[in-house]
Amino acid sequence: MSWYQANPEHSLALLDVAGATSDTRIVDVGGGASCLVDCLLDRGFTNLTVMDIAEGALAHAKVRLGKRARDVQWIEADVTAFEPSERWDIWHDRAVFHFLTAAQDREAYRRTLDNSLVPGGHAVIATFGPQGPTRCSGLDVVRYSAQDLLAELGSVWELAGELEELHQTPQGVIQEFMYGLFRFGSEE
Repeated sequence: MSWYQANPEHSLALLDVAGATSDTRIVDVGGGASCLVDCLLDRGFTNLTVMDIAEGALAHAKVRLGKRARDVQWIEADVTAFEPSERWDIWHDRAVFHFLTAAQDREAYRRTLDNSLVPGGHAVIATFGPQGPTRCSGLDVVRYSAQDLLAELGSVWELAGELEELHQTPQGVIQEFMYGLFRFGSEE
């Protein structure tokens, strides 16, 4: 939970840049413990999905939201094995991708991402930046610049914006995060 933040201001800012409106279909990957869904509900968003591998994180979020949890679609799944039955306009991931240290896991993530978005959709992906930690919660991570992440995503993607955050963990440690806003297109 070192990545936890009560106010996901950078994510919200990039969702605004992507042109998100109250009826935009958004999936928050790894969002079980995140407060992003709370903020989006507060803003009047109506087509929200939260995906997380951890049933406990999803259960905690549902309890936190109370009756508002009924207004969210909940998916318990491993993003590297998930096969979407629908497509979203925006994919949001703060702190999942950098945990994928094996090339085959990153490839599976990309496949899920590409199959989950409408053409012209956007992805907001936040990872540890180039000066961020090399381990988090006892696990190895991969650090990225926006250009590094764009290269990982492939030629069907373009970089539409980026932000850097010096995130202070609940334990007071400062960690560099890189947020990228990417637009999903098609290979020429």
